[in-house]
Amino acid sequence: MAIITISRQSGSLGREIAEQLAENLSIPLIKRKTFINEHFTDIATPYEISMLEKSPKFYLKQATDGITFKEHMKNRLIAEAEKGPCVILGMAGQVIFARHPDAINIRVIASESKRYDVFLRKYGVQETEAENILRQSDRRHRRFLHTLYEIDWNDPDLYDIILNTDNMTIEHCVELIAFNINIKESLRFSANLNLNNNGIENFSPNKPTFKHPAEEEFANILDMYGIAWQYEPKTFPVKWDAEGNVTMAISPDFYLPKFDTYIEITTMDQKYVTTKNKKVKLVRKLYPNININIVYKKDFYSLLERFGLNGKEEINEFNRG
Repeated sequence: MAIITISRQSGSLGREIAEQLAENLSIPLIKRKTFINEHFTDIATPYEISMLEKSPKFYLKQATDGITFKEHMKNRLIAEAEKGPCVILGMAGQVIFARHPDAINIRVIASESKRYDVFLRKYGVQETEAENILRQSDRRHRRFLHTLYEIDWNDPDLYDIILNTDNMTIEHCVELIAFNINIKESLRFSANLNLNNNGIENFSPNKPTFKHPAEEEFANILDMYGIAWQYEPKTFPVKWDAEGNVTMAISPDFYLPKFDTYIEITTMDQKYVTTKNKKVKLVRKLYPNININIVYKKDFYSLLERFGLNGKEEINEFNRG
């Protein structure tokens, strides 16, 4: 599933790229005015809907149910994206779907001369008028994102791809975006994809290659209990040298999302267990919000019975222990 968010400077052809991309991929194009008119009628009056079109500050006001329009927009955009692939034009999509595994966040820019030319041809205005319109439009884009999220619209870290349309046609941009979507999908579903650096998640849906039979046995028991798990999803650096290079790290064997707990399995000799204990203690010290425990093979069933029978309260007790 692909979520393509597009942020654009006025006159950069970003809107046209979004429209062409949605058409070529046969997926919905979500635009703010249409989205608000279709999805906010149950929480906003006609006056409030008109104000949402005009004023970014109005998104910080509460709707009839006590939740801000900003949160409603975020929640309802996420709900729409969960239905299937879509192109989202503006609406702070690059913030709402930041670091989302299925999202590609794109910014479309162009030089002032290019943007003036687009406005002159599209609206038939004079150059001075085009300059004023572009400045006002850019100001509105910046204000919208900063008002809602206190984020700079121009921050390159918000985007996966920045396209300059000075020397690229709409068709070229659409092809480039589609090509990157295909690459991302191929990587995401490739066998045994494992990105274990600095806490980056492993999104591979394929059954992993376990490093020890005890790990596979534990995974099978988790499946039997119907407990969702991830295998070595993150790596936690715990020691660095003088230059800042990581000299010791631990990749816990399992993460149980339901219980927000990392599990390190061990059936090793005592000397290796001591090293694991040391690493786990360092993780607890350096990452105090992380729940992590070492589990011996003999403890498999007793631990999992506690998970399955007593749920969250028992796992909290286990983590405190």
